[in-house]
Amino acid sequence: MRVRSASAPIPGRDANEDLVFRFGPLVGVLDGATVPEGFDTGCVHGPEWYVRHLAARLVLAEAVRPAATLMSNLAAAILAVRADHGGECDLDHPGTPSSTVCLLREGGDQVDYLVLCDSPLVLDAGGRVTVVSDDRLDAAMADLRRTLATVPAGDAEDRLTRFRQAVGVQRERMNRTHGYWVAAADPDAAYHAVTGTVPLRGPGALRRAVLLSDGASSAVEQFGLVDWAGLLDVVTAEGPGALIDRVRAAERDLPERLRRHKRADDASVVLCEFDPGDSPADDGA
Repeated sequence: MRVRSASAPIPGRDANEDLVFRFGPLVGVLDGATVPEGFDTGCVHGPEWYVRHLAARLVLAEAVRPAATLMSNLAAAILAVRADHGGECDLDHPGTPSSTVCLLREGGDQVDYLVLCDSPLVLDAGGRVTVVSDDRLDAAMADLRRTLATVPAGDAEDRLTRFRQAVGVQRERMNRTHGYWVAAADPDAAYHAVTGTVPLRGPGALRRAVLLSDGASSAVEQFGLVDWAGLLDVVTAEGPGALIDRVRAAERDLPERLRRHKRADDASVVLCEFDPGDSPADDGA
């Protein structure tokens, strides 16, 4: 498995609440949830702290239990990060730091994957491009976006009030049935992730995979710059950083297509490529 990656904070900001990591056969993208200004979290730590601790704990879980499922190791990592808070924080607070998770692990004749919340995985396998996504956050928040869209553009105070109400409702739906699931303080969230396996040999073999934070997947999902197959080709031919450059240009030039309240977002891209020579089908077998 050959891996190339890029991760960039919002322009003009040093802190990056995304994190890209690799440990042997395991690669991952984490996207910490930004806390809107003026909102309490019950925690002395922020999303940047959370994603770094979660990545470290995932790596440790993988080192100790390489044969365990990705769900199980993610649950162990979330539980370990609870202890990392050191008893200083209210981990039952609905604003406690959280992160999306996108993982890919190479193992023998197959690759395992896990997607939790809105950091999608794009797969090129068997000549087909497919997307593994967890759309529960979008589904849970769709009605809130419609509510915010009805607020008169000139009424700043009313917009702020509606926005605060929307954030409050979003927090109430986090890690709840009929809501959405994300890595935070409840290890049970790991068992609600979208998981699967892709072969590395045979006619359905995996050739390429791209892990994305939503700041990068917006190239397709919000701006419509390319389709998923086009995204794979851009990242393969020009590199992960080139996709982020295209998103930055779109954030600047096409702000009317944004569905999020932020004008820009941290963006992360990981490309994994697999040798077609690994497949007996490609060797004429």
